[in-house]
Amino acid sequence: MYKRLLLSGLVLTTLASYGTESAAPAKDKPNIIMFLVDDMGWQDTSVPFYNNQTSNLNTRFQTPNMERLARMGVKFTEAYACAISSPTRCSLMSGMNASRHRVTNWTLELNQQTDATSDVISLPSWNYNGIQPEGADSISNATPITSLPQVLKDNGYRTIHCGKAHFGARTTPGEDPAQMGFDVNIAGGANGAPGSYLGTRNFGEGSRFAVHGLEKYYGKDIFLTEALTLEAIREMDESVQMKQPFYLYMSHYAVHSPYDDDARFSGKYRGKEDKQLNAPLNESEARYAALVEGMDKSLGDILDYLNSKPEVAQNTIILFMSDNGGQGLNNVRQGVENRDQNYPARAGKGSAFMGGVREPMMVYWPGVTRPGTECAQRVIIEDFYPTILEMAGVKSYKTRQVIDGVSFADALKEHRINPDRTLIWHFPNLWGETQNKEEGYGAYSAILKGDYHLIYTWETRQLRLYNVKEDIGEQNDLAQSMPDKVKELAKELSDYLRARDAQRPTLIQTNSLIPYPDEK
Repeated sequence: MYKRLLLSGLVLTTLASYGTESAAPAKDKPNIIMFLVDDMGWQDTSVPFYNNQTSNLNTRFQTPNMERLARMGVKFTEAYACAISSPTRCSLMSGMNASRHRVTNWTLELNQQTDATSDVISLPSWNYNGIQPEGADSISNATPITSLPQVLKDNGYRTIHCGKAHFGARTTPGEDPAQMGFDVNIAGGANGAPGSYLGTRNFGEGSRFAVHGLEKYYGKDIFLTEALTLEAIREMDESVQMKQPFYLYMSHYAVHSPYDDDARFSGKYRGKEDKQLNAPLNESEARYAALVEGMDKSLGDILDYLNSKPEVAQNTIILFMSDNGGQGLNNVRQGVENRDQNYPARAGKGSAFMGGVREPMMVYWPGVTRPGTECAQRVIIEDFYPTILEMAGVKSYKTRQVIDGVSFADALKEHRINPDRTLIWHFPNLWGETQNKEEGYGAYSAILKGDYHLIYTWETRQLRLYNVKEDIGEQNDLAQSMPDKVKELAKELSDYLRARDAQRPTLIQTNSLIPYPDEK
């Protein structure tokens, strides 16, 4: 359902240049900005995304431009991604669920899996070389696709990639956004994090995760987030001068580690008393809050650019999203109240629990979205592919891959939601950070249907069931008390995975495939 919002302490207004509720949609093809943040938890913002209630974490962060975008458009309260970066980005680019494209963990080096090891299970040979452009069929352990930017490019868009790519392994065509349908690639490659955010350190030049393509900023006192924003604005302006509609994929490295000091903002957080902690922020927390505010400044700078050109602003759609749950920091324990980036959701990045997959999401569509509203339509990352194409007016296109995503454009245009939307996650892998199965880490598959979230842990064959409407922190396992619901959801999850021939781990002791959830 849709609700009209009044953000705490904010007047519900929009800048005149962005139009009003009654503004007619522009006849020209709209410009589209996909603003994706890395590792941002759904509570890492001053915008409340849970029951429209400001949490203690919301008071920690200062994101005035996210507040501004929320006033302009629609805030989604049921937005989800994969729990790890590369699967999310591959789903965004392909419209496929991770169980279909099989890039189920993070990618980096050619022909190298990135999984942790286990004495209990061996992992399937997933597509660790990532997604690839059409024609790259000779690359093993990869998925050739018709990419979202390629379809937009074929339909008259100037496509711009700015920031983190992380959807193809090194030395493959998929490493390079310019081979994945983007006319312009700014600083995108195989690396999933920056070697450094600091221009004075040449953004990590010489390290495994060096950011390339921003050499003109080397040695300068500039933060990576700022440099990327300057380049994005320059390319948007170039598109405007060319009188060509643009698709900007503003894909920030922030707020991923390393937590370099963004001195523009960190001073205000260092030592600040925090309501969530009832104690001062530590150094890691102060630096993280500064990374978040730097990302928010980027959003504001892009909005300001559009505002300086009203005719462009009135024809530019903005989508805001994060790629997975918030990352735990030094001295911040995931899953523990008052020291968790995702509280009241449980756990964080890499976990099957809500803290691993629930995201902050907003959309502004001039003449379509109602200012200052919220939408409870359930959305997952692969839905952006068909939605963006529908927004662009692209009605006839062919893709090599089967599209799993479902457009949420009608939820924006007609202000109705589909309450029966079911979401599926598949991660038959071991993330390298932790294998704490109690907190949802390790190989898992999961289904969210109605109010119920069923999690299947492949190693233990355990099924856990939670009512996330009543128990967002997923503390009360209902599996024993609701066996019929477990059976129903286990079958639906298993049928979905079977239909996609989803890969499964193997038990080392017996050298046999682990049964599907409904076969345990």
